[in-house]
Amino acid sequence: MIRLLICDDHAIVRQGLKQVLADAPDLAVAAEAGDGPEAIRIARDGGIDVVLLDIALPGRDGLDVLKQLHQEFPRLPVLIVSTYPEKQYALRSLRLGAVGYLNKGADPAELVTAIRKVAQGGMFVSPTVAESLAAAMRKDSGQPPHEQLSQREYQVFTLIAAGKSLTDIAAQLSLSLNTVSTYRARVMEKINTHNDVETALYAVRHHLVSMAS
Repeated sequence: MIRLLICDDHAIVRQGLKQVLADAPDLAVAAEAGDGPEAIRIARDGGIDVVLLDIALPGRDGLDVLKQLHQEFPRLPVLIVSTYPEKQYALRSLRLGAVGYLNKGADPAELVTAIRKVAQGGMFVSPTVAESLAAAMRKDSGQPPHEQLSQREYQVFTLIAAGKSLTDIAAQLSLSLNTVSTYRARVMEKINTHNDVETALYAVRHHLVSMAS
């Protein structure tokens, strides 16, 4: 039996995942968490074989939680299940220790397959992510500037690129406006942009967001 921990701040999503997984006789949802600190506490208690982790969590975002889980429990497989586009977060998640990345819009059978695969020590990525991984490995040059951003800086960066105001970003990330402004300044310094428009264009050029965003 594969014992699962579902970490998602929406109860309806957790319930939906439980219903999807109920038909798999070898899978059991052993615990649920509505935020990162709760998930970490549950993991410390043991009895979990695979973590299903969302990125958009209140307080500490999922990537921060992923990083800590990987540090404390390097053998515990963490499968990211998120609404965020693969191009924005899949590679970043894998580099932080995730063993797979799945969009919430994926087919239920694909989720079950992914869980079974990572529980057996494998990795699960889509063909698109696999191609991106291969391309990243082939690169002879250094990492692009946005890869040097911290997790929180990257969050602020993508939200700026999506056209969010600093006030909106502060509310979404539960940060003060001054803190968001500091992150914004760090982002622009690291990727060498001078305003939000240039930051958004940088994101589009690197295929991190689309013009429709």
